[in-house]
Amino acid sequence: MSTAVLTPPPASSGSFRELWLITIGHSLTHWYPPTFYLLLPLIGKELGLSYSQIGLIMTCQYIAAAVANIPGGIVTDTVGRKGVLMAVSLFWVGFSYLLMGFTHSYLMLLACVSLVGFGNSIWHPTAIPTLGQRYPERKGYVLSLHGMGGNVGDACAPIVVGALLTVFTWREVVIMNVVPGLLTSVALLMFLGTLRLAPKRKAAGDHSGEPTQGFADYIAGVKTLFANRSLVLLSVSSSFRSMTQSALLTFLPLYLANVMGYSSVWVGGCLFALQAAGFAASPVAGHLSDTMGRRSIMMFSMLATAVVLLMMALAGGSVWFIVLVAVLGFFMYASRPVIQAWMLESTPRNLGGTSIGILFGAQAVGSAIGPLSGGMIADQFGLLSAFYFLAVTIVIANCFIFFMPKDFAR
Repeated sequence: MSTAVLTPPPASSGSFRELWLITIGHSLTHWYPPTFYLLLPLIGKELGLSYSQIGLIMTCQYIAAAVANIPGGIVTDTVGRKGVLMAVSLFWVGFSYLLMGFTHSYLMLLACVSLVGFGNSIWHPTAIPTLGQRYPERKGYVLSLHGMGGNVGDACAPIVVGALLTVFTWREVVIMNVVPGLLTSVALLMFLGTLRLAPKRKAAGDHSGEPTQGFADYIAGVKTLFANRSLVLLSVSSSFRSMTQSALLTFLPLYLANVMGYSSVWVGGCLFALQAAGFAASPVAGHLSDTMGRRSIMMFSMLATAVVLLMMALAGGSVWFIVLVAVLGFFMYASRPVIQAWMLESTPRNLGGTSIGILFGAQAVGSAIGPLSGGMIADQFGLLSAFYFLAVTIVIANCFIFFMPKDFAR
């Protein structure tokens, strides 16, 4: 039985409806996790959880995401109906958090956050290849706008949900929080449900000349995918970059609160500055990567990140530390859309979902390792030493970019 590989036609230069709708959906997939970070202290207090048990909650989510991202990419490449898949992903994530509002069991809580990891594994392998195919000449720029949606969700959720928690209980907030995701899921179904990203069965006798691939061909393609040098290098590099990011988001609030004595409001403001700088960096880096090349932008942003992290470690305890936080956000988040665009250009088009699934699976592994490794170093040598560790991990990430094949330097 053969299938036809149908990809969305390139969008006209003025057609950005799909881009903005997908970007809004992406912002909501990033809205829920920071909401949960705010709720964790309340949940831990109510359920009587230790710090280790709270840490295990996030570890379970990252492990579930790491396991599910590759199957999520396979689903994307074989099922099609990108609008349906993105709607299901967004609803799944929101509904999983909704279930937490009704749980009084620690094990049930672990199950819910694992479901979140599975739900998120469908979004990126679907949305990123779709945008790359709809806007083939502006991949970096378009994916940077998609990434900006994530930055908006990361930055605004703590402010909005923090205000809601002054009026409502955390269980009430969780229930209210599912409404935006539900409405956006319906919009995705209405406007994007008919567009396809991956194979559609050909009718008997159809000789239209569409390129075809059977399931055996797909499996063979996946096998060659793991031998793709560019995919391996980008995935490993991105894993170390995610290790840096996850550890930074874990220990930066601790340093600001415990060492510098900042209140929760100021800690939240610093985290907002980090995300806001990333918001500004994404379109700049995406556009420049489309015109100047992916390699040069990636290496510059990662080297700049390492330098800023070292300067933060040296400036610890001074006002310059706070200034450098915003500078760090600019360079650290600039590389995300560039990596994604580079991955799509380095791998077969009909395996875009699987490629992005592998990329995000590698990132989830790095995200799971980073906080634990940084915590062990901080326990042994002090909290400031964690920032030296982060500088080393981002330098390692840059080393893998240096060995990328020059054929894919654009």
